[in-house]
Amino acid sequence: MGITIGDPCGIGPEVIAKAWADEKLHQTCNPVLIGSVGVMGDAVRIAGLHAQVRAVPRASQVTHSHTIDVIEPVEFDMAWVRYGQDVERAGWASGAWLDHADRLARQGALAASVMGPISSGSMKMAGTLGSIATNRDSGAYLLLHSGPLTIAHLSDHVPLASVSSLITTEALLALLRSLDDWMKQAGLQSRRIAVAGFNPHAEGREEREQIDPAIVIARSEGLDVAGPISPDSVFRHCIEGRYDVVVAMYHDQGHIAMKTWGFSGNSVAMIGPPYIHMTVAHGVAHEIAGLGKADHTMILNAILNAATLACGQGFYD
Repeated sequence: MGITIGDPCGIGPEVIAKAWADEKLHQTCNPVLIGSVGVMGDAVRIAGLHAQVRAVPRASQVTHSHTIDVIEPVEFDMAWVRYGQDVERAGWASGAWLDHADRLARQGALAASVMGPISSGSMKMAGTLGSIATNRDSGAYLLLHSGPLTIAHLSDHVPLASVSSLITTEALLALLRSLDDWMKQAGLQSRRIAVAGFNPHAEGREEREQIDPAIVIARSEGLDVAGPISPDSVFRHCIEGRYDVVVAMYHDQGHIAMKTWGFSGNSVAMIGPPYIHMTVAHGVAHEIAGLGKADHTMILNAILNAATLACGQGFYD
């Protein structure tokens, strides 16, 4: 399991160190971190742990041990760390670490990868935003998961005024096909997909002209798809077990439901890369970076889910 340590000026290294110390992680996978030995050494100190950190040249040299193994694809100077700040060098390193993890996964050296929390601000400064999977891979989508609630997003970080133009029969059908295929490969036997409407009560032009036709075609191809369903109730239906996943039309439609239902326990899968790739739904939390206060629950869940999904056993929980 390859785990990039996230932005070195945020809470990523700290929460990964805390997750590494959880025995459930080692019972589920053989982790290797991709980042900086120096940064992780400081994270161990901040987290109040007692663990050795060592550099390894390749994933094949990782062993089940009490040592935190780190692959260092680029040199990183600890003088560049400014906890709680966006730093260009931190954004550059985050991009380099993500690129290296992607190469290893595509080569088969990693069964799956997990991205620690990154700062879009520092990566924008460094020009490395293209290293994020949803930017690198065309046809990539976010999928949030927490217990009984799983949500895939048709659109992500775009202005709300632009969403209507992005809701097309072709775009929704592509997501439905990719989602069903991803769930099948991940070992999810039940793949009941509910499509949220865009307008109140799922009654509007987008539903009639774009969403309805996509659902009709998907059903004709054998997909188990329902909708469009009123967006004010469809997420509750999923929680109650009527559906296995909800397709949200835009970022906040899905994220508000997820973060209200199960904020600390959720994790994020990225549909698109040719391997299981997970991350967290929170950011770098600059206000508590370096203080040892960060909650590692999300990154631990992301790692555990990545491991079981990569083995075709579905979600960990």
